[in-house]
Amino acid sequence: MIAVGVVIATRDRPTLVRRAVAAARAQDYPGPVRVVVVHDRSEPDRALATGGERPVSVVANQRTSGLAGARNTGILALDTELVAFCDDDDVWAPGKLREQVAALAAAPAAELVTCAIEVEYGGRGTPRLAGRDRIGLAELTRSRMAMLHASTFLARRAALVDPARIGLVAEDAPGSQNEDWDLLLRAARRTPVAHVDAPLVRVLWGRSSFYTYEYATKIASLRWMLDRHPELAACRPGAARVYGQLACWSAASGDRRAAWHWAARAVRHNWRELRTPIAVAAVLGALRIETVLAALHRRGRGL
Repeated sequence: MIAVGVVIATRDRPTLVRRAVAAARAQDYPGPVRVVVVHDRSEPDRALATGGERPVSVVANQRTSGLAGARNTGILALDTELVAFCDDDDVWAPGKLREQVAALAAAPAAELVTCAIEVEYGGRGTPRLAGRDRIGLAELTRSRMAMLHASTFLARRAALVDPARIGLVAEDAPGSQNEDWDLLLRAARRTPVAHVDAPLVRVLWGRSSFYTYEYATKIASLRWMLDRHPELAACRPGAARVYGQLACWSAASGDRRAAWHWAARAVRHNWRELRTPIAVAAVLGALRIETVLAALHRRGRGL
């Protein structure tokens, strides 16, 4: 059976990371599973390390500080054929690895496989499905497809460590945000991403996230994506979506001039883009972006 390595990056969340580790070790996948917990900007908890059939090793992030560097540290610490990511506040269903390994076997050209998620917010779970079993570059250019969360990624390690193929996680992503979308685009540019359209990962949204209200970082990471992937600006609805987000985050951060700028660009690319009126209303003081985010999160959606 194919060996799977699991990279769990963590930072000062001891209870949550133990839950993530337990779920990874409890997979009903019949092959070997190894877990590496990478502590980023926090003291490694050596008590997490264990041997047995599904060993857990504990390391400190040896690369760029942040989530991207921590994931790369884990990838390079493993020698398994396949590598999966799991955030420390997310939980896998028992059949996650088994179903994804089978999906990769059925699509031998694919280098990355994802699955759907269940968003947990305020004690409520909401499934997010993709409605397909292959994800191409066009779909990912038009939409981020939030159900393709990094905690669902299972990739061929050889493709991740080879810069001529997918390559490692981008450590220059501002705040390690949108690095997962970037990785998806790079993978899909080579071959469609395989997908298991079942909610096999429970993703915790809300204040457990380090990034929910870091608007300046959100803006910087989206501009980084536009610079890095020219195809985003070339796709009118996809560009409008990004510009609408930039308008919203600018409004939330109090930068009215930038909010108007990005809202105008969004309208020029797609006047139906729903984020644009949200940003305009926020600039005019008719609503707060945080209120919109909370309402969307209750429905398993993001902005």
